[in-house]
Amino acid sequence: MIQITPQMRVLVAIEPVDFRRGVDGLAQQCRVALAEDPFSGAVFVFRNRQRTAVKLLVYDGQGFWLCHKRLSQGRFGWWPTASQAAAALRAHELQVLLCAGDPSATRAAADWRKVGT
Repeated sequence: MIQITPQMRVLVAIEPVDFRRGVDGLAQQCRVALAEDPFSGAVFVFRNRQRTAVKLLVYDGQGFWLCHKRLSQGRFGWWPTASQAAAALRAHELQVLLCAGDPSATRAAADWRKVGT
């Protein structure tokens, strides 16, 4: 079973991809367009052109997980925009995104903060 933990890197591809691609095609997209190693254990998030579906690609040490979520109504309203090929999200922000929410509006505490002495 796939589990996304706070320690995992989450990279969201800015540009949409062809959703006919499977594991091999998306792994190639990680290497070429994102300049990332698909075997790194990071969670890679891709969307289709219509913003109605997302795919997650994760390597767990034994093989790849490919998860596909298509909304029954509406679209993913929020998607990162940047000059880079991918944007980083935190694990809880990915959960918000998967619920078709706006991760930039979350007010969660930082993953790490210095403890006062």
